Amino acid sequence: MNHYSKHITQDPTLPAARAMLHATGFKEEDFLKPQIGIVSTGYEGNPCNMHLNELATFVKNGCKKSGTMGLIFNTIGVSDGISMGTEGMRYSLPSREIIADSIESVVSAQHYDSFIAVVGCDKNMPGAMMAMARLNRPAILVYGGTIASGCHNGKKLDVVSAFESLGEKLSGKISEQEFKNVVKKACPGPGACGGMYTANTMAVTMEAMGLTLPRSSSTPAVSGAKKKECEEAGRKMTTLLKNNLLPEKLFTKRSFENAITAAVALGGSTNLVLHLLAVAKTAGVKLSLHDFERISRRTPVLGDLKPSGKFLMEDLHEAGGTPAVMKYLLERKLLHGDCLTVTGKTLEENLVSVPSLKKKQSVFLPAETPVKETGHLKILFGNLAPDGAVAKISGKEGELFSGTAKVFDGEKEVNEAILGNKIKKGDVVVIRYAGPKGGPGMPEMLKPTSLLMGAGLGSDVALITDGRFSGGSHGFVVGHISPEAFDGGMIALLRDGDKITIDINKNSIHAHLFFDEIKNRKRGWKKPELKVKSGYLYKYAKLVSSASEGCVTDSN
Repeated sequence: MNHYSKHITQDPTLPAARAMLHATGFKEEDFLKPQIGIVSTGYEGNPCNMHLNELATFVKNGCKKSGTMGLIFNTIGVSDGISMGTEGMRYSLPSREIIADSIESVVSAQHYDSFIAVVGCDKNMPGAMMAMARLNRPAILVYGGTIASGCHNGKKLDVVSAFESLGEKLSGKISEQEFKNVVKKACPGPGACGGMYTANTMAVTMEAMGLTLPRSSSTPAVSGAKKKECEEAGRKMTTLLKNNLLPEKLFTKRSFENAITAAVALGGSTNLVLHLLAVAKTAGVKLSLHDFERISRRTPVLGDLKPSGKFLMEDLHEAGGTPAVMKYLLERKLLHGDCLTVTGKTLEENLVSVPSLKKKQSVFLPAETPVKETGHLKILFGNLAPDGAVAKISGKEGELFSGTAKVFDGEKEVNEAILGNKIKKGDVVVIRYAGPKGGPGMPEMLKPTSLLMGAGLGSDVALITDGRFSGGSHGFVVGHISPEAFDGGMIALLRDGDKITIDINKNSIHAHLFFDEIKNRKRGWKKPELKVKSGYLYKYAKLVSSASEGCVTDSN
């Protein structure tokens, strides 16, 4: 079981390595034990991550009880909620690559035989998944869990409530004091954002792919069950090591299809597309935008979860949790039950003894009365996005929008326009130079979408961007437009007043411009300089692939 660590612990020509391990507390008998890296993405500055260092100690206890050496190390995290709407948001998506790189670096350099990652916020999870695929050593992922809901005047709150309350205050719907109360009460403690936003979406995908122990994605952060899961993950690693259960057996095309299906059924975030494309490329699995469209077309949205619905992840947990949801989908032949999981059993075997969804619950609806008959994730193509774009359409917004462009070269300008009441019914708000290179870093546009929703314009305007959206965004929004403006994509050529049509049924996004006009504008366009001249974002912009390829930095 110590396939890698033995090169450090059993080589007599490496006495310094043994000496340094003695300094950490190793006894003679410990040098024969497998070494398990326990990577925590914990840090104090974010509720999603503030409890993860403690959870890592429960994983370590589990390792100790099973006779292995659990060794905790840390990697970074970036709070999307705190950095949203600021220049700091440009570091969010790039942090995924740092997380993957750092886990790969430590596990490889230290010769760990396996690793367990305790993850909480949006980019922690795909970063750990990518590291898992690169290293191909036995690994388990542990989700830190969802936050409890806030409450004000009998109404449940979450982080998006805080974002939208600003628009409500500015439009006169709520008072200054009500605004302050919502902000103060929205996030009551540890855990990732409570709706089916990106963190919970990625947690569901990890569980659906068999990368976590059952129930990991829906077990709340503040619960005894989460601590027990952490300890069980430490104990379970012995089984993975004995059976040499490698990630390559878990990362299959069918397991990716399971992940997409489960996330669509629950109304998950558009970031699912970016992250699974990146993980699949890292794992050597062929996955494209067309796969997302194909699966979304055959999968109904059954979860009535925020941001478009009523409920939070804690409500899904009370209704039976993610395993009950997957059991329901499996019974309707929407999942592949033969996919292997970290338990050593198949997905179907894991679900045999799982209780069905509770009868008197309205969080996850029956297929006969869905929230939406087909999936909400739509892949669009057209002259505005020849390489593709991603829309999140719940059905409440309608399926066709035609309006005139109001163009902004960045998020700050559009936020000022919304706050200044300059966005009107029928506008197609265009935010460009916000892509992986143009941002750089492809920041999320939760602030403008929340301002629009709070101002009551959510059904009256569309918003398109070569940036991306938070899982908390809703409304008629289209992101990931490729090629991005920085690379001379059509979005760079748009002008105020251009007519744009977004047709969800036809999977199209189109600017009504004649070919000669496009050609003339293209001739007059000049590629801008990068917004940064040095540092990590400069390096990222030089290496990153397009959104249609997952924004990876190790692309061939």
